[in-house]
Amino acid sequence: MRVKRSIVAALAAVVATIMLAACGGGSANAGGGNAAAVLNVGMPNGPQAENNNPFLETSAAASLGYRYVIYEPLVMLNRVKPQDPGKPWLATKWDWSDNYKKLVLTIRDGVKFSDGTPMTAEDVAYTFQLLRDNKALNIDSVPYKDITPSGNQVTLAFDSSQFVNQVKILQTIVVPKHIWSTIKDPTTDTVKNPVGTGPYTLKSFTPQTITVSQRTGYWQEAPKVKEIRYTSYNDNNAQVSALTSGAAEWSFVFIPNYKTVYVNKDPQHYKLWFPAQLAVHGLWFNTEKAPWNNATLRQAINKVINRDDIFNQGEAGYFYPKNDQATGIPSPAGDPFIAPQYKGQTVKVDVAAAKAQLTGAGFKLNGNQLVDPAGKPVTLKLSVPSGWSDYITDLEIIKDNLAQIGITATVDKMNQDAWTKSVDTGDFEGVLHWTNDGATPYDMYRDVMDGNRYKPTGQGGINGNYGRYKNDAATAALQTYANAADDASRATAMATLQQIMISEQPMIPLMAANSGGEYSTRNWTGWPDENNQYGPAQPTLRNALDIVLHLKPAA
Repeated sequence: MRVKRSIVAALAAVVATIMLAACGGGSANAGGGNAAAVLNVGMPNGPQAENNNPFLETSAAASLGYRYVIYEPLVMLNRVKPQDPGKPWLATKWDWSDNYKKLVLTIRDGVKFSDGTPMTAEDVAYTFQLLRDNKALNIDSVPYKDITPSGNQVTLAFDSSQFVNQVKILQTIVVPKHIWSTIKDPTTDTVKNPVGTGPYTLKSFTPQTITVSQRTGYWQEAPKVKEIRYTSYNDNNAQVSALTSGAAEWSFVFIPNYKTVYVNKDPQHYKLWFPAQLAVHGLWFNTEKAPWNNATLRQAINKVINRDDIFNQGEAGYFYPKNDQATGIPSPAGDPFIAPQYKGQTVKVDVAAAKAQLTGAGFKLNGNQLVDPAGKPVTLKLSVPSGWSDYITDLEIIKDNLAQIGITATVDKMNQDAWTKSVDTGDFEGVLHWTNDGATPYDMYRDVMDGNRYKPTGQGGINGNYGRYKNDAATAALQTYANAADDASRATAMATLQQIMISEQPMIPLMAANSGGEYSTRNWTGWPDENNQYGPAQPTLRNALDIVLHLKPAA
């Protein structure tokens, strides 16, 4: 799944907005109590078009997260602890064999869709067939082949090992065959009346607020939350105001100076938790453009970037956790995968070592200007969308850091669409960008250095390898990892990828991606936190349903 960002707003604007009356349509806790058992979720995503298609990332159901309380996965997996076994959900059992080329799923009995129709193995098989036959819905590009239902089981057969795709397959949501088989084009249908196995059904829809209500006949114990209202606020300022007023009780939004602006408004109830996941945000170069095709230069830059300043200033001390592991693999989620020779190795600011490394590779410092081996001054244009205030602050810090080794950097603020296009076509020198996440570091490393995803500068439609990095050894190691027959072979391939990351520095990991959220305990308790990490705290992820099922009315 692509790591999502909200457009972040400037601190001054946030503070100013909070001084005004709260945005939004009031709170269920106004006047005290929550007799209606309503949970108010908010996201800063602007007006929504009525689209409830759970497979489309552009739908309102995806944007606000309500698809995951209507539709349920086969297995509930925890991306905060990716090595933990999943919770049986619509599947009670899953058995892999033939080096992850075959999967047998045992489907839970007694589950009904919200229209009262029993869910069967036929529905599960049809869902996988839907993904196989419609590439636009199969956003993870899982190479489904043979899909066979029999009794209460579904057997999937693949041509190659699906070790690295386990999570993507097991967390598939199930749709009813009797409805979806009548849809003319499932890649564009807006699914006016969504029918799933989850505990909620769509009650009402407006561009600003979507409401789902509890249904009867749910296969698990009914949730204590009777109704969930999803409000889409126009921007971060309005969303933060809604959180501080209590109009919104759960969100995922960047809050500069979060203690003063949010937590301190009600320290007893206003909480946030932003755990790291196995994905990173970092500084990418177009490695096809000189001098950024020079690994020594990239290594030197890695040594001068102050990650503490980026975390504490740019990311407000909480949003994207600092990532200083030498391999780029975030801790603690990625700790089991770090090769023994790299455990405990962190990146520390060392300007003198960076200078020595550069001069040893033919670079020269002429006063305060670094000159490359070809005699050209080293400059770097750092591109960023004009509204992403945390990224802008991060890049201003990097700009100052680079000046210490004679690199003149500029921060180029641009329209978000233009920036997205420049990343897609490689029309950049340096950008902050993210990677995909997964149950192992494979997805992260694949995004950074998979030659099979390489496209030359100027060619768009890229999906990963934004830096246009080419390294046959890295590509081979990724293929070995994905198709290995045993853990030892995978560990060897992963160690090779870590060695290449350190020696070549094709991109510079700076922060771990997060799967966090802000929430209020005023009306509801049972939220995940550092002491109870049963799932990520973000309201738009699959685990949102698990969180709702954990919630209980506050005393």
